[in-house]
Amino acid sequence: MRIGELARATGTTTRALRYYEEHGLLRPGRSANGYRDYPADAVRVVANIRTLLAAGLTTDDLALIDGCLRDELVGGHVCDDPAPKREVFEQRLALVQQRIDDLTRVRDQLRDRLAGLCPEAAASAA
Repeated sequence: MRIGELARATGTTTRALRYYEEHGLLRPGRSANGYRDYPADAVRVVANIRTLLAAGLTTDDLALIDGCLRDELVGGHVCDDPAPKREVFEQRLALVQQRIDDLTRVRDQLRDRLAGLCPEAAASAA
């Protein structure tokens, strides 16, 4: 599959795919004319990359857990040498939890201010 086809299949851009390749997360083959040639499982890999980036991991983190990118991210799966991968996930999970806590505080402050301005609007926001 060529880069444009993969971009369409995954809802991403060719630029993003090249970026993932530069960081070693995607490894396409090359056709005789030099075009990138992605295997069928690249769709899953790109979906996993996007999911993990959205969850707060970095491309450097993803390089550490590279073996997991080709697996399903849901359910119980085992990657080779899980220790460093577990550490990366635990660190990022702590950061995500901190963001959730921060956003919860902001939400609560906004609700309090809204309640002071317009009590009936605050009731509908709860």
